[in-house]
Amino acid sequence: MQNDNDKATADQSETAPTANTGVLAIGFLVLLSAVLLVAHYSFDWSLQITKPLGVMTMLVAIAAFYFWLEQVTKWKIFNYLPPLLWIYATPILLSNTGIIPFSSAAYDGLRAYGLPLFIALMLLKVDVLGAIRIMGKGVFVMLIGSAGVVVGAVVAFLIVTKLGKLDPSTWPAFGTLSGSWIGGTGNMNAAWVALEGEATHMTMAAVADNLVYIIWLPILLGSREFAVRFNRWAKVPAGRIEQMEQAALAHSSKEIAPSMRQLLYLALLSLTVTFVSVVLAAELPELQLGGQTVITNSTWVILLVTTLSLLLSTTRAKHLPGSQPIAMAIIYVFVASVGAHANLSESDLGELGWFVFAAYIWIFIHGIFILAGARIFRVDVHTLAIASAANIGGAASAPVVAAHHRESLVPASILMALIGYAIGNYLAILTGRLCQLLGVT
Repeated sequence: MQNDNDKATADQSETAPTANTGVLAIGFLVLLSAVLLVAHYSFDWSLQITKPLGVMTMLVAIAAFYFWLEQVTKWKIFNYLPPLLWIYATPILLSNTGIIPFSSAAYDGLRAYGLPLFIALMLLKVDVLGAIRIMGKGVFVMLIGSAGVVVGAVVAFLIVTKLGKLDPSTWPAFGTLSGSWIGGTGNMNAAWVALEGEATHMTMAAVADNLVYIIWLPILLGSREFAVRFNRWAKVPAGRIEQMEQAALAHSSKEIAPSMRQLLYLALLSLTVTFVSVVLAAELPELQLGGQTVITNSTWVILLVTTLSLLLSTTRAKHLPGSQPIAMAIIYVFVASVGAHANLSESDLGELGWFVFAAYIWIFIHGIFILAGARIFRVDVHTLAIASAANIGGAASAPVVAAHHRESLVPASILMALIGYAIGNYLAILTGRLCQLLGVT
């Protein structure tokens, strides 16, 4: 569930525009603060803050502010507590102090339509064959790592619930976090919606995600120092790394800025996928297993959008530029809306602590699986680290780990992360439902 960090560039021609953008951004925030202050003392505050347009403006401002702050200040704290965490936490503070509401038509709209639009746009770029051409068997190592996330979630859930430390009703939190650890932020939110989780479940997942990340990321980065010994242990074939680098050089990952027509095409495709999925989901029945409802209307919507989007990714539509930046902008605003739902008076710190404990058991099991996958398929430590980062950190962390290990593999790391996005919704829903069923046995 980490943020997508923009790479720094030394191009002097971009320095002035960036600085000007920063000035404009801080000026906008000062102006917004002034407007809110005037509104607070001049008008009935409840009429201003509860309007959907005002709430949406606040959510977008929060997301924009933290990415601007990260870009301008370069503070190292964002390496450990990324903008995504602040984007989630700030609305919690604002809603619990009465500045913004706990419920709003803006939140409902983002949940009903914003999230499906994100999925449609993000999955349009999935390129399984491209990832396999570069990483080879490394893709299968990542898939084994994904299986490790599913198994780890179930094992951790059983341990903490059988010990009586967590109530079995927390199963949506396990499904939600597995979405992040198989795919990324979008899958985390999609799983939360599909499993009809509560705000406390998202809080548990978000906190555990970041607390595990600050431990796991340094491990993945540090593994480079053991490359020779690891490759000897895994019996990596000679020339594998050189073959990957040659394949990476042959893969073109450059993307031009989208034109007006292309933006219209993207809007049409994503809206059509969302519309068709919502209409079909309304006609499909809820499914039960073991006396528990495992497929609801929300689940159908997520599954249908995911499937239709993956089908589109096999067509010429995948070449349309601009889908990923738009998708990520949508999901960060959605994350802010999720934070606004969280009522701190309903939070249980003891429950949160035990969930974090379960998450560390969980990540340990993922580590065992991914090590086993590396040994079975005889892949190098660089591939292993990128595969795990593609799971646990998603499209934000995989390029960071790849650049540290082998910069030429950065494009491939993004492709691997997108595969995680492709399977993340399916496996996260499966994980949540497995925990649900096991919790009633």
